[in-house]
Amino acid sequence: MTFPGTELSDVVYALVGTAALLAGILPRLLERRPLSMPIAFLGLGLLLFGVPFGLPPADPAAHPDLTEHLTEVGVIVALMGAGLKIDRPFGRRRWASTGRLLIVAMPVTIAAMALLGWWWVGLVPASALLLGAAMAPTDPVLASDVQVGEPTDEEDSEDEVRFALTSEAGLNDGLAFPFVYAAIALATYGGTGWVGEWVLTDVLYKCAAGVVGGLLIGRLLGKLFFRAKRDALRLSRHSEGFLALAATFLAYGLVEVAGGYGFLAVFVAARAIRAAERSHEYHQVLHNFAEQTERLLTVLLLLLLGGAVVGGMLAPLTWPAALAGLTLIFLIRPLSAFLALRGAPGTTAEHWVIATFGIRGIGTFYYLAYAVTHADFPAEDLLWATAVFVVVVSVLLHGVAATPVMRHLDHSAAHAQ
Repeated sequence: MTFPGTELSDVVYALVGTAALLAGILPRLLERRPLSMPIAFLGLGLLLFGVPFGLPPADPAAHPDLTEHLTEVGVIVALMGAGLKIDRPFGRRRWASTGRLLIVAMPVTIAAMALLGWWWVGLVPASALLLGAAMAPTDPVLASDVQVGEPTDEEDSEDEVRFALTSEAGLNDGLAFPFVYAAIALATYGGTGWVGEWVLTDVLYKCAAGVVGGLLIGRLLGKLFFRAKRDALRLSRHSEGFLALAATFLAYGLVEVAGGYGFLAVFVAARAIRAAERSHEYHQVLHNFAEQTERLLTVLLLLLLGGAVVGGMLAPLTWPAALAGLTLIFLIRPLSAFLALRGAPGTTAEHWVIATFGIRGIGTFYYLAYAVTHADFPAEDLLWATAVFVVVVSVLLHGVAATPVMRHLDHSAAHAQ
């Protein structure tokens, strides 16, 4: 449905401009309502691709390389923003909730989802493991409604729920990668002969390289931003927000070249930059630019997700796969996370909220796209359909529940003081 003489590119420009404008307006309009921005743009994507504008089909399975890189950029920008906005300094006790979610809840979630994929859905072991690994990480892109706010001067101003969900989303995207590599190795070689090299390379070396590389890059950038001897090089004096992207791509690119996990490096680098001068107002500038860029990328990805749904991505979904996805959202994640948080800081109610709001999102599509471009996985169309189904359900369910639940939690905390 286009006017005579109108090209597809003109329609795309108009739609992108409209979406970008709505990205600036909707967060303010929806701020106190039980409706999230991801729901709005998912719905807009359904509408735009459902109306015959002549838009090309949005099929991530048909273009895995493009899907991989689009989602990759969206995730790393979100990771930089998440790392910059956490006020709480690192400490074993202070980050106890995060550690429990990563060390206990995430592996349990991967194992349980892989078992369901093999036993219940009927996937081969490699595809089942990929399903578990791709579904396990919570998402830093779509979870803004339950994350901490902008950077502040107070080290312990964050409530346990928002801190735990933000820090978990910042770290588990990188820490899920070893399991994705395990699925790739299983699909490529079969058997268990690859396990030793996987432990040494994909678990130990790549994780260490991600942490150490991100820490070194973040500290060097922190010195450049805040402590350079020459005013011209002390970049915090010039308040240029785009340097958040420079830090993101630098940390990610250098660590990936070194063979480490770039996702892990970006978050660690952001935390190191924040630690360099914790209360400096330049963190606000960097965070705002990263958040605005993240929002634009989120709009694009959600529009395409809506287009994928309209284009028939859910057609291969089976009832066992759909039930496995719902089991992940309603049973596996809540129970594994709640049990992992026993003894951690926070009340029982806060632990339940943390456990329940394990939002699935863009990282899931990245891992799937990455894996299918590096190995052949049987039932690939079912993997994509299950991922799209789970993310759509998570967007709708958590998007509706986030505002009233967090408001009730804040109200209860205020009365308890």
